[in-house]
Amino acid sequence: MKTLIKLEELMLLVLGIFMFGLLGYQWWWFLALILTPDIGMLGYLFGKRLGAITYNLFHHKGLAIFLYFVGMYFSLSIIQLAGIILFSHASLDRVFGYGLKYNKGFKYTHLGEIGNKNG
Repeated sequence: MKTLIKLEELMLLVLGIFMFGLLGYQWWWFLALILTPDIGMLGYLFGKRLGAITYNLFHHKGLAIFLYFVGMYFSLSIIQLAGIILFSHASLDRVFGYGLKYNKGFKYTHLGEIGNKNG
C-alpha cells in the first residue's frame, strides 16, 4: 500500500509541475520556491504542538487548492503560484514518506513513523 500511495503522490507532484507550467513563470522559480513550505518546521522551536500545527498548515493540500482557486478567481497569479508550490511540496514530501504531523513529535505522521521501517 505504501508504494501505491507514493506513486499517487508522485503523479500529484507531476500535476503540480504541469500547473506551474501553465502560469508562465520561469522554471527557476519552481526550483527556488519548492522547499519554502518547510518554513512551517520553525514552529517546532516553540514545542511539539505548535510545530505540528505550523507544519501541517504549510503542508495541507486543501489549503493549497483553496489558494490556487482564490488566485484564479481574483486573477492573482502570485496566489496561484503559492497554492501550486504548497501542493507540489506536500506531494513531494509524501513521496518521501513525510506526512502530516501528530502532536507527539516530528517523526509521528499520518503515513507512519519516520525512520520506522515497519511504519
